[in-house]
Amino acid sequence: MARRIDVTGAGGVRLAAWEFGDPPKADADPPRDGPGGLPGVLLLHGLMGRASHWAPTARWLSARYRAVALDQRGHGRSDKPPRAAYTREAYIGDVEATLEQLRLGPAVLIGHAMGALTAWQLAAKRPDLVRGLVVCDMRASALGAASQQEWTEWFATWPVPFASLADVRKWFGEDDPRVERPNPARGEFFAEVMAESPDGWRPVFEPEQMLRSRETWVYDAHWEELAQVRCPTLVVRGLDGELGRAEAQEMVRVLPHGRYAEVADAGHFVHYDQPEAWRSAIAPFLDGLRHP
Repeated sequence: MARRIDVTGAGGVRLAAWEFGDPPKADADPPRDGPGGLPGVLLLHGLMGRASHWAPTARWLSARYRAVALDQRGHGRSDKPPRAAYTREAYIGDVEATLEQLRLGPAVLIGHAMGALTAWQLAAKRPDLVRGLVVCDMRASALGAASQQEWTEWFATWPVPFASLADVRKWFGEDDPRVERPNPARGEFFAEVMAESPDGWRPVFEPEQMLRSRETWVYDAHWEELAQVRCPTLVVRGLDGELGRAEAQEMVRVLPHGRYAEVADAGHFVHYDQPEAWRSAIAPFLDGLRHP
């Protein structure tokens, strides 16, 4: 079960955070390591994702952590103001505000794709708020203008509205031109970001806002900020994901305290494709943070 907590993000944008496990008592002290409190974990989804994608991971973590997943601006149940900033600074500010308002820090940040970039940029900016990082399938290299154009064209191919969730699962899991072979987990991933409207099923986000969010980081490399991360960091990739092994290992080399893990039979959505293998990959790292 998840409990919703409203957070005020950068520029006053209302964000929905979701706490998994038993909620803290109203008169309890802020969670902390040791007796009387649990260390905090904040989970950050990628572009087009939502907090609920982390539910299995968060429930697993909730036995030993105060586990919170955030719907980032423009995503999930958080606000999607058309004129809000969808910049790197805004996303980082939102996570900073969440950690402070929920008194989670210093927390472990677990991020997928864009969420991982936000996590390591915040860790570089506010090391006092972050005690450890898990970076899941996010590149540090610039992707460039061609990548942004490909995404613009890809959104235009979506046959929205979808008549049913079954159609959503089939298109994203089989028929999407970007799918090389059937991938049911990918279909389920996208079914979770659809909502029923009078004319069918549509995404809960605005594609234009996703492109605006993406254009603030695809043209730049992010190695310098990665090198500024001082906390222990685990870089995880799926063998069939977007982060190649050579780049992942270079990221580990650049990180002052970097480590590496990979998950077989997994693509970009590592934690969704192979949930048990994903948990096995990150468990030793998390144990090391608790018992250095």
